[in-house]
Amino acid sequence: MKVSKRVAINIKKVDRNRDYSLEDAVELLKNLEGTKFDETFEAHVNLGVDPKHADQNIRGTVSYPHGTGRKVRVLVMTKAKVDEAQKAGADYVGLEEYVEKIQNGWSDIDVIIATPDVMGQVGKLGRILGPKGLMPNPKTGTVTMDVGAAVKEIKSGRIEIRVDKHGIIHSPVGKKSFPKENLVENVKMLMTTLMRMRPTASKGVYFKKLTLTTTMGPGVRVDKSTVTQ
Repeated sequence: MKVSKRVAINIKKVDRNRDYSLEDAVELLKNLEGTKFDETFEAHVNLGVDPKHADQNIRGTVSYPHGTGRKVRVLVMTKAKVDEAQKAGADYVGLEEYVEKIQNGWSDIDVIIATPDVMGQVGKLGRILGPKGLMPNPKTGTVTMDVGAAVKEIKSGRIEIRVDKHGIIHSPVGKKSFPKENLVENVKMLMTTLMRMRPTASKGVYFKKLTLTTTMGPGVRVDKSTVTQ
């Protein structure tokens, strides 16, 4: 397959047979030939779980100390907490009008928070929101009466993580423009969170492999011993 000159140069810089230390992997990716935009740093973690079983279907949140570098658009669906949501910095706040907009195809949002008292109405949107990963869920802290705290946490870097059908977690961990130390700390926070979320039903090796990459860059394998204690 024919690749661009930039891609060819970057591929040659990565040793496919080596597991890099976390610090070296981050530094290598930061120094590769870049693009005209600020690429996203991504972590892909292979876990020893079988998502087909409910007790191994990992889903939760991780709060990155340095955020992800992207602006998150938050909709709070509520009646009782409108003022609180607005003061916390939610981009959109309301209920009936947004139920209607979503039913008509509107999806200009990244996260939806809902108070428990309106989940009866929000639940009717499950077929629309579910496939998009937007359905509020108590497990991810997006069904709550404390909407102010939820909005602030999401805006400051809390994101949802969920294992895919192959047992892999895919998560942004920052931007290429971030200082190396910030990216390293974000990756370590992701791994600390995942280790804490290990299901009791998971047997054998839980943390199998970690690969770091950027939006347009090659994958770099990371030595597991440099990520966890």
